[in-house]
Amino acid sequence: MILYLKDILELIEEIAPHELSEPWDNPGLQVGAPRQQIKTIYFALDPTFNSIQKAIKYDADLIITHHPLIFRSISRLSPDTYPGNVIKEALGHNISIVSIHTNLDAAPGGINDILAEMLGLEGTEVLKGVPGVEAAGLGRIGNLSRRMGLRDFLEWAKGIFGLSKIRVVCDSLDRDVGKVAVLGGSGGSLVSIAAQKEADVFITGDIGYHDALNALSHGLVLVDAGHFSTEDPAYRIFGKKFGSMLRDRGFEVEVLLDHEESDPFCII
Repeated sequence: MILYLKDILELIEEIAPHELSEPWDNPGLQVGAPRQQIKTIYFALDPTFNSIQKAIKYDADLIITHHPLIFRSISRLSPDTYPGNVIKEALGHNISIVSIHTNLDAAPGGINDILAEMLGLEGTEVLKGVPGVEAAGLGRIGNLSRRMGLRDFLEWAKGIFGLSKIRVVCDSLDRDVGKVAVLGGSGGSLVSIAAQKEADVFITGDIGYHDALNALSHGLVLVDAGHFSTEDPAYRIFGKKFGSMLRDRGFEVEVLLDHEESDPFCII
């Protein structure tokens, strides 16, 4: 069955409704027309110039990114700078761009549920719910299958997120971990909620100085695994699932995942 962009937008709305997105966010169609036929989809975390070049290389018709290309109103565009260079290449090669951002973070089965599954959490609940929407919201919290020492947990977590180093806020490494909260991307604003829900550890990214002090005041171990590393592996898993959903509905489509994206930050 032929796949059109409108079919993809409808499926996205079904699994991650726009109403779940944060007020400041701009998920959805960024570039393109709903009537476009789609044969190849390229999944990338970010809509960078490098990502659009890869999509061109693989003859993709659509890039689905986690982070939006356009976050706020644009007063001018230049083909020489971002995001104008990406838009120029997309339009020139008939490539549409769609993002699924905080609506996917909050959705059941979305980024944070996938992270909870990666960590093997049991009895998982939403960390900060969306009023009136069951099982949806930011972050997840649940229990490990067995308690373990913090040092061992951190080594295990580094493996899960593909990290050689990890930032940790705690008053002592000599403690046990049983209840874990996780939020992909930037979760410093939920430190107090994680503490109120009696998490032993909260894993997220983009931790600020005052977030760290807040965690210490609550006796909460705060793990900054980075914005990129707490989203990229989960987003690639979602990309595979999305491709399966389309094929299960009878659509003929090839889904490609970007395995070469990397964290813009490096530790020397």
